[in-house]
Amino acid sequence: MPQPTKGPRLGGSPSHQRLILANLATALFEHGRITTTEAKARRLRPLAEKLITKAKRGDLAARRQVLTVVQDKGVVHTLFTEIGPRFENRPGGYTRITKLGPRKGDSAPMALIELVDEPIGAVTTSRPAPAAEAATTEEPAAEAETPAEEPAAAEAEEPQDSAPAEAADEAEDKK
Repeated sequence: MPQPTKGPRLGGSPSHQRLILANLATALFEHGRITTTEAKARRLRPLAEKLITKAKRGDLAARRQVLTVVQDKGVVHTLFTEIGPRFENRPGGYTRITKLGPRKGDSAPMALIELVDEPIGAVTTSRPAPAAEAATTEEPAAEAETPAEEPAAAEAEEPQDSAPAEAADEAEDKK
């Protein structure tokens, strides 16, 4: 049996809190990101992640369980056809909360909650990866140190290592 949350509820009563979170989850799945208070975003995150996990399953029982929370059939359809398959290979962490600062009227702390788009382990950098630079700088030194019998083996490996480096050089030339 689920245990009720401790402390003050969003909206005052348990039923009102459930409706608030259901409406926030519907808006999140419909728009991909929403701006709300930090407290509501923190309460929404576990609910949204459980719904996305059910959408990844994709069976009829999971669809009916999601329909008990999200009442809009169009949003449930997009959740199961677009959002669920997008997170198929991700084990969790489907949402991100970013703090925005205080709201102008009542100085309530605001936050942006959004669905994560980048794959796991993706690094967003504007320059090429250090591994590609290290491979291009180490090749001349490796060739100078190899004995006379190993250049054939080094040449066999060289096209594999130089292909990504050449692609990176062509990408830099296009910029």
